[in-house]
Amino acid sequence: MSFEGILSDIKVLDFSTLLPGPLASLFLSEMGAEVIKVERLKFGDEMRRKTPEIDGTNVSFAILNRGKNSIEIDLKNVLQNEKLKKLIKEVDIVLEQFRPGVMKRLGLDYDSIKLINPKIIYVSITGYGQEGPKSNFAGHDLNYIGDTGLLSLSMGNEDNTVVPPALIADIGAGSYPAIMNILLALRKRDLNKEGSYIDISMTDGLFTFMFWALGKGFSKNEWSQNSDYYLSGGSPRYNIYETKDKRYLAVAPIEDRFWNKFCEVIDLNITYKDQKKTDQEIIEKVSSIIKTKTSGYWDKVFKKADCCCTVVKSLKEAVGDDHFVSRNLFSKKVKINDEITLPSLPLPISKQFLNPKTVKSFPTLGEQNKTYMK
Repeated sequence: MSFEGILSDIKVLDFSTLLPGPLASLFLSEMGAEVIKVERLKFGDEMRRKTPEIDGTNVSFAILNRGKNSIEIDLKNVLQNEKLKKLIKEVDIVLEQFRPGVMKRLGLDYDSIKLINPKIIYVSITGYGQEGPKSNFAGHDLNYIGDTGLLSLSMGNEDNTVVPPALIADIGAGSYPAIMNILLALRKRDLNKEGSYIDISMTDGLFTFMFWALGKGFSKNEWSQNSDYYLSGGSPRYNIYETKDKRYLAVAPIEDRFWNKFCEVIDLNITYKDQKKTDQEIIEKVSSIIKTKTSGYWDKVFKKADCCCTVVKSLKEAVGDDHFVSRNLFSKKVKINDEITLPSLPLPISKQFLNPKTVKSFPTLGEQNKTYMK
């Protein structure tokens, strides 16, 4: 039998839509698992109708659902629901992302399903978890990082508020913890033949990202505010500076050896170098120096100095960077149609665990109904 990924004997039933759940099941699919998307009749996953679009296909949907299967079903239809329960007997993992209580009303909650399949690993991803005063609140990534205090630590100023470009809650506190706990549950099942119920709260998972702010708050009762800490823009040693040609430098010479080298390169006055001025005064002084030269000049200087200072690249520049190209980061492809393939989403999985197939398509809505809904 040929090796098709470390999870090639695992079958997943994925009820989730949009990002957190589908990304988690993409990890499983790329590791070889057979992933079956359960989609709403006629409409399917909401991501199918989002932009950007190419040849009638939503690119984000295609990227997130590469290599999966799709069935469309009316979960409130008793006959279809019964067919689905037959399929549940064969699967290893159920992944869902509804508000608490929805799957119970459909007769598809963990307690109901484990009667059908005692070894099932059942994962629920929500914003606030299955219990608690906010458990049924609607929300998206921005709400979750706002509710946990993460957004307050660095969100620009009154003249230019900043919406973070990374969906930290969805991915960092949703998809990643789901995968981590699924793999732990599979290991648990290997050891004692038992299934598991996994409650993933994206807001719970966000506090991990604020280790430094929590440590400062709990130990000294000093709670960081907007951009007032060295990791959030309050330090000259960890900041972003504009260049003469309106590009930006990511400057992070935190350690003394790097800071001393940085100060030497930009010829910073000893008073500022030894930080005898306030952080804001030093930031302003460094900013005034960086603005006197172009990004090209600083790029050459700091590459030679090797002191944790780099030019901020556009996404287009980054994907063409020789380093990432040499690592084959975008070598896998998703097939949009017979003429068009696009680079697939890079995933931080060791190649030894991946399905080796390079090009995969995404499922059309209900494409595998005949296969799975017998």
